Amino acid sequence: MRLLLLACLRARTGNATTAARIRNHLQAAGHVCVLKDAFMYESAAEIANLISTEKFDAALAIHLYKGGRLLQGSRIPFGIIFGGTDINEDIKCKEKCQVMGAVLEEARFAVAFTVEMKELAAAQWPDARKKIYVQSQGIKTAPSATFDWYRFLQNADIPADTDTLHLFLLVCGLRRVKDPLYLVEAFSDWHRKDPSVHLGIIGPAVDPVFTSEVKEKVKRAPGVHVLQELPQEELQAAVSRSCALVNSSTSEGMSAAILEAMDLDIPVLARNIPGNAAIIKHKETGLLFSTPQEFVMLSKNLLNDPVMEKEIVTKAKDHVRKHHSWEGERKTYQNLVLRLQ
Repeated sequence: MRLLLLACLRARTGNATTAARIRNHLQAAGHVCVLKDAFMYESAAEIANLISTEKFDAALAIHLYKGGRLLQGSRIPFGIIFGGTDINEDIKCKEKCQVMGAVLEEARFAVAFTVEMKELAAAQWPDARKKIYVQSQGIKTAPSATFDWYRFLQNADIPADTDTLHLFLLVCGLRRVKDPLYLVEAFSDWHRKDPSVHLGIIGPAVDPVFTSEVKEKVKRAPGVHVLQELPQEELQAAVSRSCALVNSSTSEGMSAAILEAMDLDIPVLARNIPGNAAIIKHKETGLLFSTPQEFVMLSKNLLNDPVMEKEIVTKAKDHVRKHHSWEGERKTYQNLVLRLQ
């Protein structure tokens, strides 16, 4: 089949990574899969034109609102993959919720990353329950072997005395929902008492206005740095050299960055929100915090207790292997897409 895959393709964001992986799965089954950026299109009419000129047989969209609304009334069959903010946030907006309900009604199937996400959607649209499948994100890491860690630290003005350095990496697209400023003050206070700890915020400037705010605030926060974004393989290499991965989002679907860190044997400290709590069991596969102060306390525990760190890292890796198999994800999408014939 010739398949159209619509997603928000801002470089190096979670949705773009997921889209690339799904496209890879579908092409491996012999389909032609063309990725298009949902942000480049205003209306369903534009997508209808694209579908007829490029002769697509079927379509998939990531994000029930941002991608799905463009397929409303589509002449070809389509499936939907929930993004996270669609079910966690957009559902609260009446207009968006109506559009999403109409799109879901037309879709042949929908995919939720977690059981919780499926239940939220099914509570809102009970008739759609039977067509919603749960498939967690599949993870496969391939950190760059040639990544220059010392240059990376140098460029960030982080002292490269790596014996004593403890770098925490907060990986996120710079936008409000990711709340990268949540820990800045508390972390900076900790850094003043212990200069070996540093927090690096790294990711694409998704919201340029907000990015300037972040950079301004970080300028006045010793020990906190906004780092140059990196291609995926290099980012994974940086994560694998850091002492922990941090997530402070107010809302998440299923963070691929968290799962990748788990796969790379790096401990995760994440804000206690439903999307994160769905993949992290506190003190078993990671650490969950509800305040900046609790984050600092848990981070200190982590640095002072190598036995606890080892246990968490081992269980987390095991969790990813069992529940986030890349092969399992591949099979699911290759089977689901047959419903679009």
